[in-house]
Amino acid sequence: MGNLCGKQSADDNFHGEGRTLGSAPPPRTNASIPAHVTSASKPQPKVGGPARTVGGGSGGDDPRAAAAAAAEARANKPVTGDLAKKLEGQKKQTMNQTLQEAASENRAQREADAANEVRSYN
Repeated sequence: MGNLCGKQSADDNFHGEGRTLGSAPPPRTNASIPAHVTSASKPQPKVGGPARTVGGGSGGDDPRAAAAAAAEARANKPVTGDLAKKLEGQKKQTMNQTLQEAASENRAQREADAANEVRSYN
């Protein structure tokens, strides 16, 4: 809200003549281009060269071969850290070893539940 009795500021947005609704906008003034920025002073970029196929790389390996090489490099990377070593050990287990380990964990859980049931019986 404005001040009813205040002064109008010099940097007011509505300072000046203004125009009526439906009238044409004022003509634009074009700025001149300095002489040191002309196109003669800077070289034009070169466009062209040999044709290339869409999706073609810079020549070289097949993308499948590159992906396979990257996967090989990741697989052969040395294992560091405790969790990485544990995961590597789990990956090396056979299906029977994994099932036996799960069964022994389940058996231990059932025995603990049974012992807890015996202790809480009145």
